[in-house]
Amino acid sequence: MQTTALILALVLFVLGLLGTILPFLPGAILIYSGMFLYGVMTQFSTLDANFFLIQALILVLILAIDFLASAAGARQFQGSRQAVWGAVIGTVLGLLIFGPLGIIIGTFLGAVIAEFMYHPDLNQAIRVGFGTLIGFVGGTILKLGVEIIMIIYFFIKI
Repeated sequence: MQTTALILALVLFVLGLLGTILPFLPGAILIYSGMFLYGVMTQFSTLDANFFLIQALILVLILAIDFLASAAGARQFQGSRQAVWGAVIGTVLGLLIFGPLGIIIGTFLGAVIAEFMYHPDLNQAIRVGFGTLIGFVGGTILKLGVEIIMIIYFFIKI
């Protein structure tokens, strides 16, 4: 049973890491779910309440990073709230239309189009687009790092 639990957890970990890059999968939530599933399947023999509390706090941190990184990038370049929402919508549409490369294209174009609609200055809109993209990429790298730490902590505990 422990081997099956570990395999299922690993599958959810991989899907979670992919979900950090692909916006249609809830990355950190899948990782946490893998840990919780492992705990349930092994009757919480090695993972206690403190483990899950710490991981839940880290999960909240990751969710905050997700929102704050793009917003910080846009704000750093004097972007509007509309630019942040444009980046989010552009990321999803870009992925659907262009595949994985669409994440970058969609994030940038979504922010540029939304900022330009809000404040019709093309140079400013492009600056905000780059800022949002930098924030998005930086946030994604930071989230991946934190998620890997979550997974390492899981293996230390089991």
